[in-house]
Parts: sequence; C-alpha cells; structure tokens
Amino acid sequence: MGTIRRSFLVAVAAALVAVGLPGSASAGAQYPIPNADPFYSAGGDISGVAPGTVLAARQVPNPPNFIGVNTWQLAFRSTASEGKPIVGVTTVFVPVVKAPDGPLLSYQQIVNALGLKCAPSQALYSTDPNVVIRDAAALNVVFQRGWSVAMTDHLGPTSAYGAAKLGGQLTLDGIRAAKNFDPLQLRNSPVAMAGYSGGGMATAWAAALAPSYAPELNIVGSAQGGVPMNLVKMGYLLGEDTPHPAFGLVLAAAIGLGREYPDRMPVSENLTPQGTAMMNQVANSCTNDILAVGANHSAAEITANRSVFQDPEGRRVVEENSLELYPGIPRAPIFEWHSPTDVLIPVDAIDNSTRRYCAAGTPVQTLLTPSPDHLSAALLGLPAALQWLNDRFAGLPAPSTC
Repeated sequence: MGTIRRSFLVAVAAALVAVGLPGSASAGAQYPIPNADPFYSAGGDISGVAPGTVLAARQVPNPPNFIGVNTWQLAFRSTASEGKPIVGVTTVFVPVVKAPDGPLLSYQQIVNALGLKCAPSQALYSTDPNVVIRDAAALNVVFQRGWSVAMTDHLGPTSAYGAAKLGGQLTLDGIRAAKNFDPLQLRNSPVAMAGYSGGGMATAWAAALAPSYAPELNIVGSAQGGVPMNLVKMGYLLGEDTPHPAFGLVLAAAIGLGREYPDRMPVSENLTPQGTAMMNQVANSCTNDILAVGANHSAAEITANRSVFQDPEGRRVVEENSLELYPGIPRAPIFEWHSPTDVLIPVDAIDNSTRRYCAAGTPVQTLLTPSPDHLSAALLGLPAALQWLNDRFAGLPAPSTC
C-alpha cells in the first residue's frame, strides 16, 4: 500500500517532464513487450466496428480469494486518445446469485505500470509480489449484494501510464462490452462507476466523457476520490529538480504519454546516458521495479533540457488530459471525496471542477476527510462512497452539497 500512496501523483509530474523534450527514444523504451496471448489483439481491420463491440470472450477461473462469482474476460473495440481504433480488455465478475439486469459497477483499479503484465486482467492472477493486486478481493463485499463488477485495463494496449482521457474512453467501452455480452445478463443493468486516485481519474474522465462518448449508457452515478484534476498544476506542484523517492513513476508517465501521443509528445533523445538507461530499465515494469530504478533521482539528472513547458504542443497534450480544463459536464450524479489538506494533489482543481459541475446542474456530494494523507483519505471515504453507490442503484434521489 505504501507504493500506491504516491502512485498517480508522481505520474502526473512524469507526463510534464517529457513535454519540452524533442526527438524519440529507442523502441525498447517506448513500447512494452507485446502480449503473446492472441486474446489481446484483434485480427483484421476493426475501424468500422462500433466502440464497445465484443471481439472475443472467454470464461476464466476466479482470481484467488474471489468468492461466489463467475469470471469472464472480454476483448472489445475501443478508441485511443486521438481516434485510432484499439483493442481493450475488461474482466467481469458476475455473482452466481444475481438478478438478470442487476447492478453493474465499473471499478477502476489503481495501476502504476508500463508493462502489460501489470494490467488487472493479468495481475489478478499473478503470484509475483511486484505484480499482484492485494486489495482486489475486497470486492467480495459488493458481490454479496448481487452487483456485477467490470474491471477494465484502463491503461490500454500499450500501458500508456498517465494518459487520462484514454482511461475514460476505455472505461466506457468496457461497460459497453459487459452490457453487450448477453451471457452476462447485463444488457439493461443500471451502471455506476468508482475509483480512487489514478483509478479515480479514469472514473472521473469517464463520467465527463459519457454524455458525448457514450450517451446511451444508463449511468446512475460516479464515486471518485482523490482525483488529480489538473496535470499542468500537478507538474508545477511537484517540480522537477529535487530528487524524489518515487521519481521512477515520473519517468514512467513520460514514457506512457509518449506512447499515446508519439507525434505530438515524443519521448526525448535529449536524455543523458543515465536517463536512457533508466528509461530502458522501466519500460516493461510494474510499480515496485519502477520505484526501485528511479528512487531518489530527478529530471535534472536524466535530461539536458529541464524546461517542463517549453514545447507548446506538448503542453497542449497535458492540458487535454487535465479534467479541470475539459468543458464537458457529467450528466450522472457524483460522489467526490478528498482531504482538503492533501499536499499531493491540487485541491483547488477539484474545487473548481465541482463548482462548474454544480453550476451546470449536476448533483455533487462532496466529503472532506479529516486526514491530510492521500491514502488514508481513500479508506476514510470508502464506506460513505459504498453507501452512496448502493442508494443510486436503489433509485433514491441523489443528495447534493452544491
């Protein structure tokens, strides 16, 4: 849990470190080792296939400690940040005892990684201590309520760590896929979404994108906590000159955004030899190895050009992945929680976004947790978020603190 604590926060700065740096890195640093499982790729041209269409499906064993569910994996057509068709994968857990068209929760797990082995669909089954998702079995609480859960690989087919808009689109298409696959009996299910920190950002982006990207979905609410709403502010907040114990995540997100925007935000050839070596070391890694490689380093050490916002096009990429700056308004009610003194995220960006959503008429219930710590805020807000989700599935009117 200690690694999750700094997880996405440092990743945001990572995105910005790459902004001013021209050129491109080696293929080994840019792209992860391909997944040899053909399930993760589609044969032929899928450009004419509707987003959310199921391309392949398979029933798989339950992950360790998951009780009373059947587990499926669905490969589906989705869309990258700039419109390219891609293949996404979601893992869907369906309670053995559930009503047809019962509630569907889309849960966005925190994933801090550049390797495809770290995606939830694979990490759920891993015994590698650097890969395994230790808190996933907590979902048994909602399985007992008869809720199905879709857990999408929201970093996409190249593990584009830091690409926030992509996470929202994959989340929505993962929901579509679950509803489109008739054996799951979810076609007419009400849908809610949930996630914290990096998972909260994919959730929050999905909520904001839904009215334009997936207007047909019956989303009854979105519970999102500790969300980094503005990556530009995050970059200024965290800086780039001071060594940081989690600097490996900074480098990781630079690579991730380079994967998603290779033409607009190429990863640098202007790295020092040390920077190139570190980049190649983490290019296919999960959180623990990324942290180990980057521990107590800084951007000043790995590049000859430290100007974070030098390149206007690169800055635009970061702005396009900053939810505070996105004009879309969520249509479904929102439960939002965070610590008002959280020093790891720009709290004013959350407040500004909430005010804008409220002004547009979206019900928002905000919970301010008493702890200044990012991780403990997640735990403190979780019971209230779960009850709020339960009430949305029950059809109760959504409260608002607007």
